[in-house]
Amino acid sequence: MPNQRRASKKQRALEILIRLKRLYPDAPCSLDFANPLQLMVATMLAAQCTDERVNLVTPALFAAYPDVYAFAEANLEDLEGLVKSTGFYRNKAKNIRAACQKIVTEFNGDVPKRMEDLVSLPGIARKTANVVLAHGFGINAGVTVDTHVKRISNLLGLTQHSDPVKIERDLIKLLPQPDWENWSIRLVYHGRAVCKARNPNCGGCTLADLCPSAKAVPEVEAALKRAGAHHQAVGDGR
Repeated sequence: MPNQRRASKKQRALEILIRLKRLYPDAPCSLDFANPLQLMVATMLAAQCTDERVNLVTPALFAAYPDVYAFAEANLEDLEGLVKSTGFYRNKAKNIRAACQKIVTEFNGDVPKRMEDLVSLPGIARKTANVVLAHGFGINAGVTVDTHVKRISNLLGLTQHSDPVKIERDLIKLLPQPDWENWSIRLVYHGRAVCKARNPNCGGCTLADLCPSAKAVPEVEAALKRAGAHHQAVGDGR
């Protein structure tokens, strides 16, 4: 679609969404979990850490602390030892225990299902809350904005902000609510496979004609010009 760059921002966002769904038809959460509590803990551990590393840590962690009450009563040094390899382990362990203590005292031992309640927990911001709500309860309350989503949404010209909350607001206006969370996951997949931060493969990207940032790539521009010339020839009946 050579004219897609001139389309409205919302039209481009919807076309990008369609293509991402074709590229990554299955978009499950890459963290391993069995219930909302485990998802919450795993997502907290995933900050500044890969999901793969978290998935190596959580089997032993969840065996040691099988429920919210066990986490709430955890010895902090023992908890730190189990999560140490995820980085920033002291702060993560402190927040996990404190969040679980608050869940026990204020939410009857159940991970809350409302955004305002989740973000009241220690160590839980909108990013983690969005993941828990979407994948733990099937509630699309917002768009998770991680480093991939932030970077690629800016490259695609869908936002000009650097603040995750403002980026989320922009994306919510452009995307259908049922796709809010899986948009994020698909952009993560795309960031890992194609739109890498240090060496983006714009020449092999199926979103290139929708991406203002791809203009700087000569082979993409050449392909777009050829497509535009063909489109014009067809329109002229040649």
